[in-house]
Amino acid sequence: MSSYDVKKEVTDKFSLRGRVFNKLREDILSGRYQEHEELKEVAIGEELGVSRTPVREAFRQLELEGLIQIVPNKGAYVTGITSKDVKDIYMIRSSLEGMCARLATENITKEQLEELEENVYLASFHASKGHMEQMADLDNRFHHILYEACNSKMLQNLLQDFHQYVIRIRKKTLSTKERGIASNEEHRQIMEAIKAKNGAEAERLATLHTDNAYDNMVKNGLYDIYENH
Repeated sequence: MSSYDVKKEVTDKFSLRGRVFNKLREDILSGRYQEHEELKEVAIGEELGVSRTPVREAFRQLELEGLIQIVPNKGAYVTGITSKDVKDIYMIRSSLEGMCARLATENITKEQLEELEENVYLASFHASKGHMEQMADLDNRFHHILYEACNSKMLQNLLQDFHQYVIRIRKKTLSTKERGIASNEEHRQIMEAIKAKNGAEAERLATLHTDNAYDNMVKNGLYDIYENH
Protein backbone atom coordinates (compact mmCIF):
# COMPACT_ATOMS: atom_id res chain seq x y z
CA MET A 1 0.00 0.00 0.00
CA SER A 2 1.39 3.45 -0.84
CA SER A 3 1.93 6.15 1.81
CA TYR A 4 -0.99 8.06 0.29
CA ASP A 5 -3.32 5.13 0.82
CA VAL A 6 -2.22 4.76 4.45
CA LYS A 7 -2.97 8.41 5.09
CA LYS A 8 -6.37 8.08 3.45
CA GLU A 9 -7.19 5.02 5.54
CA VAL A 10 -6.26 6.81 8.78
CA THR A 11 -8.20 9.91 7.76
CA ASP A 12 -11.29 7.87 6.90
CA LYS A 13 -11.07 6.01 10.20
CA PHE A 14 -10.97 9.18 12.26
CA SER A 15 -13.62 10.81 10.08
CA LEU A 16 -15.95 7.89 10.76
CA ARG A 17 -15.35 8.08 14.48
CA GLY A 18 -15.92 11.83 14.32
CA ARG A 19 -19.24 11.42 12.55
CA VAL A 20 -20.42 8.86 15.11
CA PHE A 21 -19.26 11.07 17.98
CA ASN A 22 -20.95 14.20 16.61
CA LYS A 23 -24.22 12.33 15.98
CA LEU A 24 -24.28 10.86 19.49
CA ARG A 25 -23.37 14.16 21.11
CA GLU A 26 -26.12 15.92 19.16
CA ASP A 27 -28.63 13.24 20.21
CA ILE A 28 -27.63 13.54 23.86
CA LEU A 29 -27.74 17.34 23.91
CA SER A 30 -31.03 17.49 21.99
CA GLY A 31 -32.67 15.23 24.57
CA ARG A 32 -33.15 12.18 22.38
CA TYR A 33 -31.34 10.15 25.01
CA GLN A 34 -32.44 10.69 28.58
CA GLU A 35 -30.19 11.04 31.61
CA HIS A 36 -29.14 7.60 32.98
CA GLU A 37 -30.26 5.90 29.76
CA GLU A 38 -27.94 3.14 28.56
CA LEU A 39 -26.31 3.53 25.15
CA LYS A 40 -25.95 0.16 23.46
CA GLU A 41 -22.99 -0.31 21.11
CA VAL A 42 -24.66 -2.89 18.87
CA ALA A 43 -27.93 -0.98 18.45
CA ILE A 44 -26.18 2.31 17.72
CA GLY A 45 -23.81 0.61 15.28
CA GLU A 46 -26.73 -0.92 13.41
CA GLU A 47 -28.62 2.37 13.34
CA LEU A 48 -25.63 4.29 11.98
CA GLY A 49 -24.44 1.49 9.72
CA VAL A 50 -21.01 1.14 11.32
CA SER A 51 -19.11 -1.50 13.26
CA ARG A 52 -18.79 -1.43 17.04
CA THR A 53 -15.23 -0.02 16.90
CA PRO A 54 -16.06 3.61 15.94
CA VAL A 55 -19.00 3.52 18.37
CA ARG A 56 -16.69 2.39 21.17
CA GLU A 57 -14.18 5.12 20.25
CA ALA A 58 -16.95 7.72 20.23
CA PHE A 59 -18.06 6.52 23.67
CA ARG A 60 -14.57 7.17 25.04
CA GLN A 61 -14.59 10.69 23.62
CA LEU A 62 -18.08 11.36 25.01
CA GLU A 63 -16.90 10.20 28.43
CA LEU A 64 -13.98 12.65 28.26
CA GLU A 65 -16.52 15.42 27.63
CA GLY A 66 -18.57 14.29 30.62
CA LEU A 67 -21.65 13.43 28.58
CA ILE A 68 -21.65 9.70 29.37
CA GLN A 69 -20.20 7.41 32.02
CA ILE A 70 -18.74 4.05 31.07
CA VAL A 71 -19.24 1.52 33.86
CA PRO A 72 -16.91 -1.51 33.51
CA ASN A 73 -18.75 -4.76 32.78
CA LYS A 74 -22.09 -2.92 32.67
CA GLY A 75 -22.27 -0.38 29.86
CA ALA A 76 -22.33 3.29 28.90
CA TYR A 77 -24.87 5.58 30.51
CA VAL A 78 -25.91 9.14 29.66
CA THR A 79 -24.99 11.80 32.21
CA GLY A 80 -25.85 14.75 29.98
CA ILE A 81 -25.34 18.26 31.36
CA THR A 82 -26.88 19.75 34.49
CA SER A 83 -28.19 23.26 35.18
CA LYS A 84 -24.87 23.92 36.97
CA ASP A 85 -23.07 22.97 33.75
CA VAL A 86 -25.30 25.35 31.79
CA LYS A 87 -24.50 28.19 34.21
CA ASP A 88 -20.78 27.51 33.84
CA ILE A 89 -21.06 27.34 30.05
CA TYR A 90 -22.80 30.71 29.86
CA MET A 91 -20.24 32.26 32.24
CA ILE A 92 -17.36 31.04 30.06
CA ARG A 93 -19.18 31.91 26.82
CA SER A 94 -19.74 35.44 28.08
CA SER A 95 -16.00 36.14 28.09
CA LEU A 96 -15.25 34.19 24.92
CA GLU A 97 -18.06 35.81 22.91
CA GLY A 98 -16.71 39.23 23.91
CA MET A 99 -13.20 38.27 22.84
CA CYS A 100 -14.58 36.89 19.57
CA ALA A 101 -16.43 40.13 18.76
CA ARG A 102 -13.30 42.19 19.47
CA LEU A 103 -11.19 39.98 17.19
CA ALA A 104 -13.91 40.03 14.54
CA THR A 105 -13.70 43.83 14.52
CA GLU A 106 -10.07 43.50 13.48
CA ASN A 107 -10.44 40.61 11.04
CA ILE A 108 -13.92 40.59 9.53
CA THR A 109 -14.14 40.59 5.73
CA LYS A 110 -16.42 42.79 3.66
CA GLU A 111 -18.48 39.73 2.72
CA GLN A 112 -18.87 38.60 6.34
CA LEU A 113 -19.94 42.07 7.43
CA GLU A 114 -22.51 42.19 4.66
CA GLU A 115 -23.82 38.80 5.76
CA LEU A 116 -24.13 40.05 9.35
CA GLU A 117 -26.14 43.06 8.15
CA GLU A 118 -28.39 40.85 6.03
CA ASN A 119 -28.82 38.46 8.96
CA VAL A 120 -30.00 41.26 11.25
CA TYR A 121 -32.38 42.58 8.57
CA LEU A 122 -33.92 39.15 7.93
CA ALA A 123 -34.24 38.42 11.64
CA SER A 124 -36.07 41.71 12.13
CA PHE A 125 -38.53 40.76 9.39
CA HIS A 126 -39.17 37.28 10.81
CA ALA A 127 -39.50 38.67 14.34
CA SER A 128 -42.23 41.04 13.16
CA LYS A 129 -44.09 38.06 11.69
CA GLY A 130 -43.59 35.87 14.74
CA HIS A 131 -41.53 33.29 12.83
CA MET A 132 -39.59 31.95 15.81
CA GLU A 133 -38.14 28.92 14.04
CA GLN A 134 -36.50 31.15 11.43
CA MET A 135 -35.35 33.48 14.22
CA ALA A 136 -33.56 30.62 15.96
CA ASP A 137 -31.82 29.61 12.72
CA LEU A 138 -30.73 33.18 12.03
CA ASP A 139 -29.52 33.59 15.61
CA ASN A 140 -27.30 30.53 15.22
CA ARG A 141 -25.96 31.80 11.91
CA PHE A 142 -25.19 35.26 13.34
CA HIS A 143 -22.94 33.73 15.97
CA HIS A 144 -21.26 31.38 13.53
CA ILE A 145 -20.44 34.30 11.22
CA LEU A 146 -18.72 36.00 14.16
CA TYR A 147 -16.86 32.81 15.04
CA GLU A 148 -15.55 32.59 11.48
CA ALA A 149 -14.74 36.31 11.39
CA CYS A 150 -12.58 36.26 14.53
CA ASN A 151 -9.89 34.49 12.50
CA SER A 152 -8.89 32.18 15.36
CA LYS A 153 -9.44 28.48 14.79
CA MET A 154 -8.93 27.70 18.47
CA LEU A 155 -11.49 30.25 19.67
CA GLN A 156 -13.90 29.29 16.89
CA ASN A 157 -13.79 25.61 17.87
CA LEU A 158 -14.30 26.41 21.56
CA LEU A 159 -17.30 28.64 20.89
CA GLN A 160 -18.90 26.19 18.47
CA ASP A 161 -18.64 23.46 21.11
CA PHE A 162 -20.21 25.64 23.80
CA HIS A 163 -22.89 26.74 21.33
CA GLN A 164 -23.72 23.09 20.66
CA TYR A 165 -23.96 22.24 24.37
CA VAL A 166 -26.81 24.66 24.99
CA ILE A 167 -28.66 24.37 21.67
CA ARG A 168 -31.81 23.00 23.35
CA ILE A 169 -31.94 25.80 25.86
CA ARG A 170 -31.17 28.45 23.24
CA LYS A 171 -34.19 27.38 21.20
CA LYS A 172 -36.33 27.78 24.32
CA THR A 173 -34.96 31.23 25.17
CA LEU A 174 -35.70 32.44 21.63
CA SER A 175 -39.17 30.90 21.49
CA THR A 176 -40.89 34.12 22.60
CA LYS A 177 -41.34 37.07 20.26
CA GLU A 178 -40.25 39.53 22.97
CA ARG A 179 -36.86 37.90 23.52
CA GLY A 180 -36.41 37.27 19.82
CA ILE A 181 -36.79 40.98 19.06
CA ALA A 182 -34.54 42.01 21.97
CA SER A 183 -31.88 39.49 20.97
CA ASN A 184 -31.82 40.70 17.38
CA GLU A 185 -31.53 44.32 18.55
CA GLU A 186 -28.49 43.25 20.57
CA HIS A 187 -27.11 41.60 17.42
CA ARG A 188 -27.66 44.85 15.51
CA GLN A 189 -25.70 46.83 18.12
CA ILE A 190 -22.82 44.33 18.00
CA MET A 191 -22.80 44.49 14.21
CA GLU A 192 -22.77 48.31 14.24
CA ALA A 193 -19.85 48.36 16.69
CA ILE A 194 -17.91 45.95 14.48
CA LYS A 195 -18.76 48.02 11.41
CA ALA A 196 -17.47 51.13 13.21
CA LYS A 197 -14.24 49.26 14.08
CA ASN A 198 -14.91 49.82 17.79
CA GLY A 199 -13.46 46.63 19.26
CA ALA A 200 -13.95 47.58 22.90
CA GLU A 201 -17.63 48.35 22.37
CA ALA A 202 -18.18 45.20 20.31
CA GLU A 203 -16.61 43.16 23.12
CA ARG A 204 -18.78 44.86 25.78
CA LEU A 205 -21.97 44.36 23.77
CA ALA A 206 -21.26 40.70 22.95
CA THR A 207 -20.53 39.95 26.61
CA LEU A 208 -23.73 41.73 27.64
CA HIS A 209 -25.70 39.83 24.97
CA THR A 210 -24.64 36.47 26.44
CA ASP A 211 -25.36 37.66 29.98
CA ASN A 212 -28.82 38.82 28.89
CA ALA A 213 -29.54 35.45 27.29
CA TYR A 214 -28.65 33.70 30.56
CA ASP A 215 -30.71 36.13 32.65
CA ASN A 216 -33.70 35.61 30.35
CA MET A 217 -33.34 31.85 30.70
CA VAL A 218 -33.40 32.08 34.50
CA LYS A 219 -36.27 34.59 34.53
CA ASN A 220 -38.44 32.32 32.41
CA GLY A 221 -37.83 29.19 34.47
CA LEU A 222 -35.69 27.46 31.83
CA TYR A 223 -32.73 27.05 34.19
CA ASP A 224 -33.51 23.42 35.00
CA ILE A 225 -34.59 22.31 31.53
CA TYR A 226 -31.95 19.58 31.40
CA GLU A 227 -32.71 18.21 34.86
CA ASN A 228 -36.48 18.33 34.47
CA HIS A 229 -36.63 16.86 30.96
